[in-house]
Amino acid sequence: MQRIDFDLDAGHDFVELNQLLKLVGIADSGGQGKAIVASGEVSVDGAVELRKTAKIRAGQVVTIDDVEIRVAAAHG
Repeated sequence: MQRIDFDLDAGHDFVELNQLLKLVGIADSGGQGKAIVASGEVSVDGAVELRKTAKIRAGQVVTIDDVEIRVAAAHG
């Protein structure tokens, strides 16, 4: 399984799920990210997540296919 570590921007408590998929390169756009989430392929902390703009916070793990995205708080 591929692991991607994603640090939230300083001053931000969360990132929307569809935007996270775009920012890590899984989706080419936010719209494509929404379509991926709607397909039921994305899990957050082990549960299927269908809310396209779900707030993903530090400490959560997003999984799609064989990719695991670990979200962490910004450093600094």
